[in-house]
Parts: sequence; C-alpha cells; structure tokens
Amino acid sequence: MTENPTPTEAPQALRVFVVDDHAMFRAGVRAELAGRVDVIGEASTVAEAVSRIGALEPDVVLLDVHMPDGGGRAVLEVVRRTHPQVRFLALSVSDAAEDVIGLIRAGARGYVTKTISSEELAAAIRRVADGDAVFSPRLAGFVLDAFASRSDTAVADPELDQLTNREREVLRLLARGYAYKEIAKELFISIKTVETHVSNVLRKLQMSNRYELSRWAADRRLV
Repeated sequence: MTENPTPTEAPQALRVFVVDDHAMFRAGVRAELAGRVDVIGEASTVAEAVSRIGALEPDVVLLDVHMPDGGGRAVLEVVRRTHPQVRFLALSVSDAAEDVIGLIRAGARGYVTKTISSEELAAAIRRVADGDAVFSPRLAGFVLDAFASRSDTAVADPELDQLTNREREVLRLLARGYAYKEIAKELFISIKTVETHVSNVLRKLQMSNRYELSRWAADRRLV
C-alpha cells in the first residue's frame, strides 16, 4: 500500500513590526504590505516599541527615524542589546546624512525613504531578513561616500547637539527654502508644530529669523 506523500508546507511569512508615531502612516503600511508579510504589531512611542518588540520578537522592524523621546535610534539601541537577532530597516521621510549614518552605525541593516513602493518595500524587508544591506537607490552612493569621508572622531558641535532630531529636520527643510506648510506636509506634522520647532531652534541658537538659520545650516553643510 502506497503512503500518501506529505504535503509541502508553505514558507512562513516574515513577521514584521512597524514603529512610527503617526497612526495613519502605520495603517497605510499595514494595508500596503497585506499578503506580502505578516505585520504582527505596531508602536507609536519608544517605550511601547521596546516593550512590544521584546515580547513579539519579529524578524524585521520597520523603524521611523524621527519620534519623541530619542527617536528610532533609541529603539534600535535598546532592542539590539537584548534581542540582537531582530533586524531593523529604517523607513523615513528624511534623507539627511546624520540620520542615515546614525541609524546604520547604530545597527540598522538598511534605510529607505517613504516614497518607496509597496512592492519595493516588501522586497527590502525580505532582503534585510536575509542579512543584506538595503538602501533607496539615491541613498546607496551617498552612504558609501559618507562612510568613506566621515570619521567617528569628528569634532563635536555643541550648538547642533542641543537640537533634537525633529528640530534638525525642520531646520534642514527650512534652509532648503520650504514654507511652513510644505515642511508640515513633508514631515506629517501640523503647521503649528512646525512653528513650535522653529521657535525652539531660534531660541536655542539665539537667532532672530529663518535667514540666519539658513546661513547657519549651510555653514554646517546640513542643507
């Protein structure tokens, strides 16, 4: 009597966790990745992300860079100490040098921008899960150049260090000539929040207007 062959099991979907402080964006990621990977959870704060990632142990974490309380890098640094097997893929609106290099040096396996298509994002997640490094096409050459030219022993900038990641991003867009409304749209925040960040930057740097800020940012090659 011939035994029936054992059916081949379908490969298990990659388990993905989404960290972003905007609920609408998290919902959009879930919808776009449906059927491609298994989004097992999400978090909007650093503390929530650290706790839930530790409990769920996903294969890959999609990580926003700019969040309150230390941002995505804070999540990455804490989780990697306790769960080094979890891989991180940064998913951000920012293409700024310090954001990209900071996340990669902290241990992220890749960095893509939020303009990426759902197919490309799913492919990037699979590659990161396999141990590859993945970058948006326009960031790949930049990352190589940055690592070749930058040193971990770079001179500290006390003025720049007092700004939060979000304040730096608002400053950079402001220096590029973006209007408050455009900055708000780019960073998924309100115009009022943009105004608050600009006010904080002006106060911290002891400047009086956006033109002084633009010159200051250009001198430090932040634009």
